[in-house]
Amino acid sequence: MDAKHVVELVYWRDLQRTGICFGASLFLLLSLSACSIVSVLAYISLALLSVTISFRIYKGIVQAVQKSEDGHPFKMYLEQDIAISSDVVHKYSELALGRFNTAVKELRRLFLVEDLVDSLKFAVLMWILTYIGALFNGLTLIIIAHVAVFTWPVVYEKHQVQIDHYYGLVNNQVKDVIAKIKAKIPGAKPKSE
Repeated sequence: MDAKHVVELVYWRDLQRTGICFGASLFLLLSLSACSIVSVLAYISLALLSVTISFRIYKGIVQAVQKSEDGHPFKMYLEQDIAISSDVVHKYSELALGRFNTAVKELRRLFLVEDLVDSLKFAVLMWILTYIGALFNGLTLIIIAHVAVFTWPVVYEKHQVQIDHYYGLVNNQVKDVIAKIKAKIPGAKPKSE
């Protein structure tokens, strides 16, 4: 799935596809909040097996009554090649390795205080995350993010002018506050852009 398909999915261009994707993934996340992952996987597997076994038995009975030789009802899916090629694995593992190395370098820079202001920003972010962590568990945050991913693009698309206006106002205020803080911190050098 490329970026174009993801954009079409979160902007609800195909209502049926997006609805199925959003509903199934939200159901999975809500199930995980109530049960362990082992239980959720077992229940989903049992439900899927119940449907496929029932369908296979139904088709077998229909074939016996009609005396037809349609064959296995899932033959088309059984013959599909579902193996992942080594090229695809190498491509995505190299991509993941590159992102991992970038993240490690950035964390090293932040924790070893290469730039005091950036390390202080990171410390404030971690401090805020301690409060968020006290209010929500990780799965709740994932559910909130999931709902936001499927709702925010549509809301932004419909109210872009107002959102951009207020975002500009807030952004200017934040820049002013950061400039005042940087001016008061001794040894904080302004970044060259």
